[in-house]
Amino acid sequence: MNDITRNTLLRQKAELESRLKEPYIERDTNLRADSIKDDLVRVIIGPRRAGKSFFAIHWLRKNVKFGYINFDDEKLTTTKDFDELLAVIDSLYDTPEFLLLDEIQNLDKWELIANRLQRQGRKLFITGSNSNLLSRELATHLTGRHLQMTIFPFSFTELITLQKENLTTVQMSEKLFWYATYGGYPEPVIKNVDHKEYLSTLFDSILFKDIVKRYKIRKPNAIEDLAQFLLSNIGSEYSFRRLAELTKSKSVHTVQKYLGYLEDAFLLFSVKRFSFKTREQLAFNKKIYAIDNGFITTESSKSTQSIGRLYENIVAVQLKKAEVSGKLNLYYWKSIQHEEVDFVLRQKGKITRLIQVCYDLSNPDTKKREIRSLIKAKQELGCNELVILTNDYEALETIEWFGEKARITFLPLWKWLLNDGL
Repeated sequence: MNDITRNTLLRQKAELESRLKEPYIERDTNLRADSIKDDLVRVIIGPRRAGKSFFAIHWLRKNVKFGYINFDDEKLTTTKDFDELLAVIDSLYDTPEFLLLDEIQNLDKWELIANRLQRQGRKLFITGSNSNLLSRELATHLTGRHLQMTIFPFSFTELITLQKENLTTVQMSEKLFWYATYGGYPEPVIKNVDHKEYLSTLFDSILFKDIVKRYKIRKPNAIEDLAQFLLSNIGSEYSFRRLAELTKSKSVHTVQKYLGYLEDAFLLFSVKRFSFKTREQLAFNKKIYAIDNGFITTESSKSTQSIGRLYENIVAVQLKKAEVSGKLNLYYWKSIQHEEVDFVLRQKGKITRLIQVCYDLSNPDTKKREIRSLIKAKQELGCNELVILTNDYEALETIEWFGEKARITFLPLWKWLLNDGL
């Protein structure tokens, strides 16, 4: 093993020890100490810089002895003999039973190495910032022998917990407005660095390092334009053909491929339009959302963003987390007359909740429109749990609409979020 590699691992160990001294908030996961007695590989995926490795480091430190390798370092990704690298780790960490392999997708043929280490009795925690790459390789080489969890940027609840404040109702609304604007990426929150500069740099890193470089995209401006267009139209429907026209891409296929890359890298995600017919569901347009609100306000081509859209994105992310953890399936609804419901929750094959997001209901016409859409969806989908999330209005109202009675819960968004968003 050459001196450069050994020195790199020594530096990483020093960085690890330094990070353990930084402020930390417990993340919302179901990982428990008594759950790691088996030999399953623990896979932690999520956006770059969302706190995956920080979570794993703190969790492992409390429970076991472990060794650490960060492959987000070009000096290690070219390693030809992993056994030599492992020998250095064993000497630095006293032959640990557990290994944390960070951003492992950067290591060539990582899945074969992980498979071999598992067979040799090593217990592995691996992190990665590409959902499709990890899922594809894990399904091929570690079928049935891994458990996966996803770490997102801070939720509103985690943000409030971190700052340890007893807030009034007004202050809670103000804090939510701040969260809607700046998002929940941990470093700017904890270290008080400039959000715009940090998120702009992070956006470029994800786009050019995790996507353009990995997939050898010859015209990076095309995918950058697509990402910024979508971030400027959060909560809007899209079709691949229309995106190809608007972004001047060469083909529908190219746009479809590029959007897949953006979703795999955890910049964006899509929500399907609901239909009881699978064929219709596949044919309908989807809606686009960002994994964190900070990217919307930083990278959007629009000078200002609708606060209603920003609040809608927060709800979308909260529900996406629930979907990823297997609690529900997430959709939106739209009638033939173009009435819409922002979110449809389906659990165990049944529609369980319809959710609208409306920042300001002070205009009677606005309130009437939101209620009408909910009741139309209620009639079509057979769901009685109706919710409208607002900035500050709270009530439980029984509405009669053309002979149809419905109970609607109006709730400030911050209260909904602090109640786990379900």
